[in-house]
Amino acid sequence: MPTKPHEARSFAESFGVDAERYDRARPEYPAELVARVVAASPGPDFLDVGCGTGIAARQFRAAGRRVLGVDPDPRMAGFARSSGVEVEVAKFEDWDSAGRTFDAIVAGQSWHWVDPVAGAAKAAGLLRPGGLLALFAHVFQPPPAVADALAAGIRRVRPDSPFAGESRTAAELYDVMFAKFADGIRESGAFAAPERWSFAWERTYTRDEWLDLLPTTGGLTRLEPDALADVLADVGAAIDALGGGFTIEYTTLAVAALRS
Repeated sequence: MPTKPHEARSFAESFGVDAERYDRARPEYPAELVARVVAASPGPDFLDVGCGTGIAARQFRAAGRRVLGVDPDPRMAGFARSSGVEVEVAKFEDWDSAGRTFDAIVAGQSWHWVDPVAGAAKAAGLLRPGGLLALFAHVFQPPPAVADALAAGIRRVRPDSPFAGESRTAAELYDVMFAKFADGIRESGAFAAPERWSFAWERTYTRDEWLDLLPTTGGLTRLEPDALADVLADVGAAIDALGGGFTIEYTTLAVAALRS
């Protein structure tokens, strides 16, 4: 992962290459997270930053919230609209709210594409007093053999990829990332002290399900079809050696803070 993901916009804007697959393969957020965000918000008006295909937005709508999404990719926004989510296309930092304010601003798997200081300051200006900023993402690590096959494949087909030489675990990467989120919130001076939330769950994947998910991840979205097929073949062989599937222990992390 680049040191400052928000400066690597080409990665952020590559996920829409197959929006249907992204929506199908990416997991939803734990019901406990959704319930906690809803309970902490002072009202029903939500803004979903980097809403993508609308995965989180649909969950909050199902919980009775009114959700407006903003996303820089018109392909992702188009898919979200097809599922009933209202979306405006823009980078969050540049988005014109036209005077609208919100009870909660949420960002699922997307805040690392936003400048953490400028983003927190922008959010503060859009939130009503007592409004909630909640940033969350999934942390997961496949079995070592599967992870090693993926890393080796990326190094072979794209040795210059920032994902090719990453040696830290997902937990280490996300701990650093969420610390930066919290620092940006504090630096804005507009929020109460940020809280860290954590939700543990697990999911079992078949070979085909994991290979459906992988092309939606940042290390693979920009690969040429032949290179992608090459990498997926290696990962598939590693999963076959494990018996055709595996279970992943997920942790969904969140940083949340109330507007002062």
